[in-house]
Amino acid sequence: MKKALLPAGWVKPRGYANGVSATGLQVFIAGQIGWDEQARFQTTDFAAQAIQALKNVLAVLHEAGGKPEHLVRMTWYVTDKREYLAALKDIGRAFRELIGDYDIAMSAVQVVALIEDEAKVEIEATAVVPQ
Repeated sequence: MKKALLPAGWVKPRGYANGVSATGLQVFIAGQIGWDEQARFQTTDFAAQAIQALKNVLAVLHEAGGKPEHLVRMTWYVTDKREYLAALKDIGRAFRELIGDYDIAMSAVQVVALIEDEAKVEIEATAVVPQ
């Protein structure tokens, strides 16, 4: 069971939840970047890398028997805030198609660089799969 947390009187945030409560099997997904299964980048496009990183998160989650609706937390590390903001429309569309649920506690942080030089975004995630 998963429930978004919204304190009384707070404005509902767009695109994320302030907090989430859930019960079940906890799944912790390491930071996923925008490369394919063979650890190769197919593009330098920010939105395309973000979409691939989301797909990678879901692939790991699937290994635990989880589904997109079981995600409760994500942290996005981006190398360029402006590039991220410029790609939000494409990322949002893909997020709705792949995940569908914005009741996820999320943070986004700009970082100087990621370990893989070609990576523009890295996404960590936590899920709770009902048992």
